[in-house]
Amino acid sequence: MTSDPHHACDHEHHDTAAPHDHTGHDHAGHDQHGHEDHGHGDCDGHSHGFGFGHQHVHAPANFGTAFAIGIALNTAYVAGEALWGVWAHSLSLLADAGHNLSDVLGLAAAWLAQVLATRPASTRFTYGLRRSTILSALANATILLLVTGGIIWEAALRLFSQQPVQGEIVSWVALVGIAVNAVTALLFMKGASSDLNIRGAFLHMASDAVMAFSVVIAGLLISFTGYTIIDPIMSLIVSVSIVVGTWSLLRNSLDLALDAVPAGIDPNAVQTALLSLDGVSGLHHLHIWAMSTTDTALTVHLVCDVAHPVSADRLIVRASELLRTRFDIAHPTFQLETPSSVCDTHQPCC
Repeated sequence: MTSDPHHACDHEHHDTAAPHDHTGHDHAGHDQHGHEDHGHGDCDGHSHGFGFGHQHVHAPANFGTAFAIGIALNTAYVAGEALWGVWAHSLSLLADAGHNLSDVLGLAAAWLAQVLATRPASTRFTYGLRRSTILSALANATILLLVTGGIIWEAALRLFSQQPVQGEIVSWVALVGIAVNAVTALLFMKGASSDLNIRGAFLHMASDAVMAFSVVIAGLLISFTGYTIIDPIMSLIVSVSIVVGTWSLLRNSLDLALDAVPAGIDPNAVQTALLSLDGVSGLHHLHIWAMSTTDTALTVHLVCDVAHPVSADRLIVRASELLRTRFDIAHPTFQLETPSSVCDTHQPCC
């Protein structure tokens, strides 16, 4: 935020965080809406709340048991599938084991995100440790791309130097994979409609159940036709699908690590929506970034419409509700100014 000179807006000048849901604590100095109860005419500068311990986070449903069961099931399956893949000389199973490893990492990252969302901030980490979920996703994507690259290389070699493959074993092991992925998906079905983090875990596991079905088909085709070349071809198909999905994870996590605007949020739409509010004549210093894989923050300087003044508290509440309901931005910070303190109202970021 800048050190522009600040003036009163409708006899008030507030730079305050918007109303938020709080996680099990009543904070002194906050009213029933959850925002700071500043005295009228108090222009005391920037604030997200009182002290570094003030939290603006959602309280997600506890899926700890579901995560633990899902990770245990998938870890056991990855180990078994990899061993059977080596024993049966099946790259299809090894490729699918690599993909199922992404399930374990994805579930672990989602669980970590849920845990970190409830961790308190500190004097050193004033936003808490929520950003570590972004770093975890970035690390997972990098490792998976390296592992998958090795599988693709081996599959390409086996296209020209085929080895015997036991198709029936491939099919049976993949059938177990369908059961493991389906059971894990069901564990997260309840929260899939209300929590984006849980929905990601559910969709990942459900899609993997379908992918395991393709491995079953490959094993059956090898058993009936004897064409072992089907195995490296299927491993290439599975590996390419992993690369496609992982590349998106790598790109998105890298974007978030660099404080890019989260996917699905249009900064121009946010600007237009804020300018449509009564009492706002302009804005600048608009910044939107991800605090974690589930939390989005925003800071903006709003220029008060001196011709049609609106109470600062009312404007902050309306702006906060607008951002929360239309853009899922639950951690906004506003600074209210009069036109005389603005550097350039025509630029969203100056």
